Amino acid sequence: MQGTPFDLQLLNACAAILLLLSFAMLAQRRVVALVNLLALQGAMLFIATLLLAWRTGQNHLYVSAALTLVLKVIALPWLLHVLIRRLDVYWDSEQLLNVPGTMLIGLVTVVFAFGLAQPIADLANTATRNSLGIAVAVILLAFLTMITRRKAMSQVVGFLSMENGLFFGAMSATYGMPMIVELGVALDVLVAMLVLGVFFFQIREQFDSLDLHHLESLKEDP
Repeated sequence: MQGTPFDLQLLNACAAILLLLSFAMLAQRRVVALVNLLALQGAMLFIATLLLAWRTGQNHLYVSAALTLVLKVIALPWLLHVLIRRLDVYWDSEQLLNVPGTMLIGLVTVVFAFGLAQPIADLANTATRNSLGIAVAVILLAFLTMITRRKAMSQVVGFLSMENGLFFGAMSATYGMPMIVELGVALDVLVAMLVLGVFFFQIREQFDSLDLHHLESLKEDP
């Protein structure tokens, strides 16, 4: 019986590492480490996209790989590191759940994600359809990272990780989105980061903190 092709094994390995990085982000409390893990996620997406482009011969995937390298591995992590230094935000010590509880919920989330993705994977005809469950798990773990953090910077990293999961899911199910859509999404994400950078400085100037619970003081009294 013919075994799994080597390039497909590498793709599956990239998917597994992507999931492990999501778990590491879920447990990480240092914001700098969170950004570094996000950059590693982007690197795994870059490698996976290159492998898929070589396997399928679809040239637009090479462009997607280049966009991933420039935006997710270089530009966005650099911008986040600049914001961290300027805002002096290095720790997110006020998580809503402790690390063991968060990891336990993460494990349950992964099981749920694989069960949710199985019917969709059965309908897909791509070579990477078995990685669709991992893509859904990365999305849900990123969402869990967002809702268990108080610092705005950590929540933005979770949002970007969720976008990585969506990108990997599109690649697993349909070999990527149309190029015009990918270019539009890349531009939207970059502009959103610039706007959020301004938003962070405004929060810091007003409250001397990036803890979002201070925004509750903006509510009108009944």
